Amino acid sequence: MQHLSEQEIIRRGKLEELQKLGIEPYPSELFDVNFYAQEILENYHPELNNFQDVSLAGRLMSIRVKGKASFAELQDASGRIQLYINRDEICPGEDKELYNTVFKKLVDLGDFVGVKGHVFKTMVGETSIHVTGFTLLSKSLRPLPVVKERVDEATGEKITYDAFTDPEQRYRQRYVDLVVNPHVRDAFVKRTQLVQAMRNYLNDKGYLEVETPILQPLYGGAAARPFKTHHNTLDMTLYLRIANELYLKRLIVGGFDGVYEFSKDFRNEGMSRFHNPEFTQMELYVAYKDYYWMMDLVEEMVERVALTLHGKTEVQVGENLINFQRPWKRFTMAEAIEHYTGFNIDGKSEDELRAAAKDLKVALDPSMGKAKIIDEIFGEHVEPKLIQPTFITDYPVEMSPLAKKHRSKPGLVERFEAICNGKEICNAFSELNDPIDQRQRFEDQLELGKRGDTEAMVLDEDFLRALEYGMPPTAGLGIGIDRLSMIMTNSNSIQDVLFFPQMKPEYTKSENAPKPEAEA
Repeated sequence: MQHLSEQEIIRRGKLEELQKLGIEPYPSELFDVNFYAQEILENYHPELNNFQDVSLAGRLMSIRVKGKASFAELQDASGRIQLYINRDEICPGEDKELYNTVFKKLVDLGDFVGVKGHVFKTMVGETSIHVTGFTLLSKSLRPLPVVKERVDEATGEKITYDAFTDPEQRYRQRYVDLVVNPHVRDAFVKRTQLVQAMRNYLNDKGYLEVETPILQPLYGGAAARPFKTHHNTLDMTLYLRIANELYLKRLIVGGFDGVYEFSKDFRNEGMSRFHNPEFTQMELYVAYKDYYWMMDLVEEMVERVALTLHGKTEVQVGENLINFQRPWKRFTMAEAIEHYTGFNIDGKSEDELRAAAKDLKVALDPSMGKAKIIDEIFGEHVEPKLIQPTFITDYPVEMSPLAKKHRSKPGLVERFEAICNGKEICNAFSELNDPIDQRQRFEDQLELGKRGDTEAMVLDEDFLRALEYGMPPTAGLGIGIDRLSMIMTNSNSIQDVLFFPQMKPEYTKSENAPKPEAEA
């Protein structure tokens, strides 16, 4: 049984009173909106006498009743605007019930209302709506958190309290967060603009946006643990994709010269302020190109994103001012590790790498091969120090089962990652298109899996068959949209750029807890 607070009980009582008065608290009819708050605030001029017939709708965010006249604030999708509500204006006849009873007693903060009227400036110069028509559109049964202010007696400064700032509450109740914290909405608008800027850039180059399967019989294209499910009709195990790489390469085999996809990917791994099990990537594959060409594209595209969102290439991220202006710095992985640790990884055996990791206080486990050890050293001692956008190139072959062997450096592959603000934002290769080499790499991954590496890749016979038909030289790229959004919106956590991040169950005990289900 639902437990109601005192405020919720009072609001339900008001709901019943409205119904007794014959007022439908959730009307079906449309309410015709012809202007938004921000549009009026930016464009109203008293000398032009414009906006004399306006119709707006939104939530009531404040109410100040002053006898026969009241002031209120209405918040719509664009922002807030003040309302002036006069009893005799909205109740021109003898019946004053709409003002005296409905507005003054039965309407609450958070209710959706529609208003009609004309725009004017108050004596203190605030642009406001002089309301001549008032309609309740939706009754709110839960009170919104309301930010309160008090004045510090010692300093005279205003102190806010009771704000909706607890991260767990904000992420669980994003709908409330968006209402009471307007800056949150701005971050998500910028995220959408970021995706649109990338899409426009790629479309202008003539590349085709495509869709590939999310449910896959074999997961591949990255080193990660998958989520597993079961298809009842086919009686087979399927996996949520960890990447869409192998399907996009099949399209290159099929004759497309350039394809890209904004994809939801899923990895059954740890959660942190940089990791969510469900995340968004943009993957791009272009025939007849290599990783050098792709580095130039990434620089140009991300610079374009910064200019679109901010009007400049410099972006403030925490204490760091990051500049995305081309060209970016470039280091090989070996150069970067040696620069920051003094240890040269070139030609070193697994035992030598383990000894170096121990000296550098990097934690390892027995299942890790050379690639994992190098990756751990890099992640611990190099990546956090790369603040300005930097390309790290030429990775050891063991780290990159899908990348082409380097044209002039034995033991390395043609791969780069872009690191920014201490975190990887993209990964790219000259793609491996030799089916015999690819089979051997997959078999090497199987051996790592036998050693206990839960993120090792599986062998995909159909993908190998596709390569055997022939894939042209191809450059491939994956950009993490969530990570890039964090940087472009100065967000401290990935949860701040995901509308609904994954959370632990809200209920931990009692009959309200969801019943555990057998694995599908």
